[in-house]
Amino acid sequence: MTEVDFEQITSYQRYKMMASLIVPRPIALVTTLGRNGVANAAPFSMFNMVGEDPPILMLSINRLTDGRLKDTAANILDNNEFVVHMSDEAIAAKMHACGESLPPDVSELTRVGLTPGPSRTVKPPRILEAPVAFECVLQEKLETESRYVFIGRIQWMAARDGLIDTEKWRVNLREYHPVARFGASFYTRTNDRFSIADDVSEAPPQSTSIDTL
Repeated sequence: MTEVDFEQITSYQRYKMMASLIVPRPIALVTTLGRNGVANAAPFSMFNMVGEDPPILMLSINRLTDGRLKDTAANILDNNEFVVHMSDEAIAAKMHACGESLPPDVSELTRVGLTPGPSRTVKPPRILEAPVAFECVLQEKLETESRYVFIGRIQWMAARDGLIDTEKWRVNLREYHPVARFGASFYTRTNDRFSIADDVSEAPPQSTSIDTL
């Protein structure tokens, strides 16, 4: 076994190990609104669902190397609102391009060619090309030396037509193809899916064409 004492390695080394081993990670493409009225968009893979009652999610945003806040973190702290979008194959390249460092007066949406649309409950816009958008308000935050961890409470969700059956509350997985982060600049698709029987003594996992979940 390779064993590592995390107290004896640098924060960069810890990041490399954790970010490359705790995978795949869902990607939040987050829109916020600056004081200048410019819509900011940036992708973050230190993100996940936390719970459903209340409906909350977690977004972790590191500081820049000089200690300054990224625009997304600064905007959330300023107005307590943000929209989290799931990223799928259709927008993957544009999502990745939103990670470019731009001045606060330049919108990543305009730069990469994504379309902003009005949200229902918050001021930051939705991205119309995204399959799912969660409109959030800041519920809690945790500050460390290296980052902010934001807990967002979901107030409203919008999904692409045909993606959700709101009578059975199921997702049409045939139409949902999110991508995930797999370390460095590598991403992974989610089309190769398999099921595991409840009885673990049965046959090993088999590929499947699950339609709904």
